[in-house]
Amino acid sequence: MVEAGLDILAQRLRTPYGEIDLLVADENWIIGVEVKSRSTLRDGAEALAPRQAERLMASFGYILETKPEWCRPNTRFDVIVVDHTGQARRIMDALRLT
Repeated sequence: MVEAGLDILAQRLRTPYGEIDLLVADENWIIGVEVKSRSTLRDGAEALAPRQAERLMASFGYILETKPEWCRPNTRFDVIVVDHTGQARRIMDALRLT
């Protein structure tokens, strides 16, 4: 469910703050992606706890600081939720760096 034209920079990227499931980019955007698999799409969308969101944003910030070659003019963090049937939904710009 990665957009056409986006390159995968990393999968399951570990940082001192936690792991980012997927990091993708094109010439204008770098996008962090968290994948949540639950029995329903709604459960998946509600599965991201505030503490985990904080860790994801800290991880994303760390990557942007330590990998300047990956930096792009725009950033966002999406969440992809997948249900038990394999149906998926992307929540664009679900988390925001402060």
